[in-house]
Amino acid sequence: MNEKECIFCKIAAKEIPANVVYEDSKVMAFLDIQPANKGHVLVIPKTHYTTLSEIPDTLLAEIAKVIKKVSKAVLKVTKNRAFNIVQSNGKTAGQIVMHAHFHIIPRFEDDGLSLGRLNRLPYKYEQGEDKKLMKEIRKAMME
Repeated sequence: MNEKECIFCKIAAKEIPANVVYEDSKVMAFLDIQPANKGHVLVIPKTHYTTLSEIPDTLLAEIAKVIKKVSKAVLKVTKNRAFNIVQSNGKTAGQIVMHAHFHIIPRFEDDGLSLGRLNRLPYKYEQGEDKKLMKEIRKAMME
């Protein structure tokens, strides 16, 4: 897949809408449209890299800072203390979109998720809930 066909590149270029919770010149974070749980966020480099090993170390450090910041906000908004950070490299490892990305997945007691089931769809946002959550996460990062 090349960058012109990559859905995450299109989101980063604002060609496809997303519920963006964080953005700077190099990194973007947005709500997953097929969330494993309420508050499931994807963090991506805006430049196309297929796997973690391709991302320059300096950019990877910036991504880690964003993951930390967004994670804290997601946990605050979802009133939660547990979460997974999931990152897959290659089809065999379960990577579906071939653009390096990191999942922040809040975990809830008895949510039924396991690492093998994170790509399932046990959570569905109610009408407008995703937009409200996006705004709350953005606000929580400012506090």
